[in-house]
Amino acid sequence: MSGVIDVHQHLWPAEFVDRLRARTEPPYLAGWTLHTIGEAPYEVDPAAHAVDKRIAAELDEGTSLVGLSLSSPLGIELLGDAALLDAWHVGAAALPEPFKAWAAVDLLEPDLAGLEGLLGHGFLGLQLPAQVLGSPGGWEAIASLLGLAERLNKPILVHPGTPLPPGEELPGWWAPVVDYTAQLQAAWWAWHAFGGRTAYPKLRLCFVAAAGLAPVHHERLTARGGRLGTIDSNLYVDTSSYGPQGIDAVARVLGIDQVVHGTDRPYAGTVDLRQGDAATAVIRHDNPHRLLYGPVPPPERGVQ
Repeated sequence: MSGVIDVHQHLWPAEFVDRLRARTEPPYLAGWTLHTIGEAPYEVDPAAHAVDKRIAAELDEGTSLVGLSLSSPLGIELLGDAALLDAWHVGAAALPEPFKAWAAVDLLEPDLAGLEGLLGHGFLGLQLPAQVLGSPGGWEAIASLLGLAERLNKPILVHPGTPLPPGEELPGWWAPVVDYTAQLQAAWWAWHAFGGRTAYPKLRLCFVAAAGLAPVHHERLTARGGRLGTIDSNLYVDTSSYGPQGIDAVARVLGIDQVVHGTDRPYAGTVDLRQGDAATAVIRHDNPHRLLYGPVPPPERGVQ
């Protein structure tokens, strides 16, 4: 199908790669070997960040818009490295279609004016690392950012942040499967415990990777005295790294209209969710469009 919107991919522009190589403390690149605090050294595939190859892949899939996400597991938002954040924004803004990027912010000293400038000049919305949102107080601490996004009618993407440093050698899949999902689940439930929808009634949010399947735990929530409440039309999850079983389970709780297409490319790709043609079109176009731009107003009636 054409007109596909993918809200969650990763592509490092040259400026960002150069800045990572200029660093000597994690996160940094030595050649194409990525060194971070929370995970073992990772051999990055240069072809995964070759713009021409990535454009060709999107043309093959009929993608009209790709939302590029800062790699929050690197911990960049909590480094205080303004040059690295600037390299991300400058490089991402210069990428050709179909790429557009999510803005990021230094969470140690948020520059609200600078963020407003980015959001007013082509960036899709604000990305936040889930690790800082794992309690109601974490959401409360970024109230100024939430308020700014709501005022500017821009969405927020919640993405896993830095995993805990392992105390022992672990397989490479450990952090994505264990740490990342735990962060997303905590951030999801913390948003509800914080009363985020009451505080920010118009703010649109998307949790990547199906919020770590947090919505599927609604039965346990009810059993322990909580309540999920009604379906929130401004709260979305993306499909990245999940398939038919996981997405079907989440959609049964949230409804199909709250599921958006996100691949996490180059770490994963498009999956056939086996939802049927109509639902696939909704997930890959209609729902992402509402997430990014808000509900489409009904057409005006002509004069009778």
